[in-house]
Amino acid sequence: MLCALQGAETPYQLIGGVNRVKVLLYGINFSPELTGTGKYSGEMAEWLARHGHAVDVVTAPPYYPQWRVSEGFSAWKYQRHEMPDTNGQVQILRCPLWVPRKVTGAARLMHLASFAVSSTFGLIWGLARKPDLVFVVVPTLMQTPQAVVLSKLAGAPNWLHVQDFEVDAALDMHMVKGAAESGGLLRRMSWWLESYWMRRFDRVSSITPAMVKRLLVKGVEADRVVELPNWVSLDSVFPISRAESMRHELGIADDQVVVLYSGNMGEKQGLDLLVEAAERLRHEPTIRFVLAGTGAARARLEKAAVSLGNVTWLPLQPIEKLNALLGSADVHVLPQRADAADLVMPSKLTGMLASGRAIVGTAALDTQLGGILSKVGVRVEPGDADGLAQALKALAQDPARREELGQKGRRFAEETLDKNAILRQFLQDATALHSQAPPRPRFKAR
Repeated sequence: MLCALQGAETPYQLIGGVNRVKVLLYGINFSPELTGTGKYSGEMAEWLARHGHAVDVVTAPPYYPQWRVSEGFSAWKYQRHEMPDTNGQVQILRCPLWVPRKVTGAARLMHLASFAVSSTFGLIWGLARKPDLVFVVVPTLMQTPQAVVLSKLAGAPNWLHVQDFEVDAALDMHMVKGAAESGGLLRRMSWWLESYWMRRFDRVSSITPAMVKRLLVKGVEADRVVELPNWVSLDSVFPISRAESMRHELGIADDQVVVLYSGNMGEKQGLDLLVEAAERLRHEPTIRFVLAGTGAARARLEKAAVSLGNVTWLPLQPIEKLNALLGSADVHVLPQRADAADLVMPSKLTGMLASGRAIVGTAALDTQLGGILSKVGVRVEPGDADGLAQALKALAQDPARREELGQKGRRFAEETLDKNAILRQFLQDATALHSQAPPRPRFKAR
């Protein structure tokens, strides 16, 4: 599948004043995954297609957050198909992926390595289709060396987008066995490798100002760094009445206050704190916890909460029910471990804010999440189960305060998280990056 070089490609026609861009999106997670990175990558591809642009996607079969390849997809075969409802503008190549039954630190590394190897051949396929931009999404960092080398060979500008500082998080949260004992050496080696490959990209972005600063600390030049925040579709997630929500379907009485967590149930979320808060509030008959989602930690959490009658467990809900689910909440709850700090930003926050419901979260004041919660929600220190329970009880007894916070959150979403505004800016930046690139050779498949 080696390729020869030809002359520069004729520019695409103008559409709405912007050159038609062809993006090669490269990352392990993609639609139809409903949470995290896959959700945002899928929405980006769909938005670009709807606005007249083309996207080739090199990814894995959907497996997250349930850590099991979804029905209809193969873990061991290359599969090519179109993204539904994009008129053929989004072409997807799924690459083989090993998904562990038990998610440990070592298993995660093998899992990521399997995609790094198999997707290299997929990346060659994508580059042979002559993209204007190679957009690489982290996690996983293991795929960056081949993305840098092959995109440079193809003459296409490349952009690295960091959704999650996976290496820092794995070390700080002791997710890799033996990391604590050899932490100094391992951290220095991983830092050097991460910094080296990040600095080889033409553009590097992340989702919050604090995470952008971390890119600079890692040595990425300031003129290559931009912020590309996560977004929310304000037309899809919006405030609704209790009658329009799922409360009746769930058998929740009108006088009950619903504390909702919806999303991935992994180890990074710090969900043990919710079980502890529910235990402290078990004698408050008006407060009901609803935990919706799946992930590596769910079975353990359910076992810990087996004696609690104030907790309802739901599977991860389909996208068409998302707004009805979010609207079922009186209070959204968002725990975060202290050692995650500014290494990750919970993607579910955007929907919580747009839903117009009050939010209680755990975060240190000097983190990005802590700053947002201090403005439009209620902030509790990480690990403080008593403080979380007290904050939830206080809001349960104060509907006026819940309404005030919900309105603040919605305004924040409208002013800073609008999907159309964020992706229009991305498109402008991508077009500018492509136009700054020198005339490039192109692959011609033999």
